Amino acid sequence: MRTKVLLFGLVVVAGAGYLMFGRGRDLQGSEARGLVAAGARLLDVRSPDEFAQGHLPGAINIPVQELPQRLAEVGPPDHDVVVYCRSGHRSTAATQTLRDHGFSKVHNLGPMTAW
Repeated sequence: MRTKVLLFGLVVVAGAGYLMFGRGRDLQGSEARGLVAAGARLLDVRSPDEFAQGHLPGAINIPVQELPQRLAEVGPPDHDVVVYCRSGHRSTAATQTLRDHGFSKVHNLGPMTAW
């Protein structure tokens, strides 16, 4: 039994690492573009300086660390949201934050270059 618990723990830790390091991306660029074309909110969770240097068309900027205080700006919790950042780390964290706050249709694009 102890072996099963240990193996389960390793799977959980490995899974958390997978998401934590930006590999938790759950859609490709073409899928993201289709969702946005259909009305999904496009959310850039980089810093305002990064956003000012360039962003995807139609994106709103809410830095990941400000997201819990600015959830109302994202829109209704049952509306599709596509989240991106520079490398995928912050978008993964933001995706989890949104899901933790009841957003049910959150999609992690990961890095902006995946668009």
